[in-house]
Amino acid sequence: MLIQHNQSGDHGVFFIESESGERVAELTYLEKSEQMHIDHTEVDDSLRGKNIGYQLVEAAVAHARQNSLKIVPLCPFAKALIDKRPEMQDVLAKDTTG
Repeated sequence: MLIQHNQSGDHGVFFIESESGERVAELTYLEKSEQMHIDHTEVDDSLRGKNIGYQLVEAAVAHARQNSLKIVPLCPFAKALIDKRPEMQDVLAKDTTG
């Protein structure tokens, strides 16, 4: 599945579309003060169990690394995932209270 990225100003989204063009998974964020605030992750029921949420967070982590951003995971899913994955914690903001 192709993860696409769109950013307008300081708001961004990583997403996957179905063949019909419907958005079936997304992770949204806000960039501010050299931080990337991940505020929402959602995956359609038809894609559950396929690690799509993990792949979206992984794309966000790669974006943060490429742009020297620190992640503030406001989304409970993204926070839990990053907390469990030491290889992702290099981009975690020291103070993740938001």
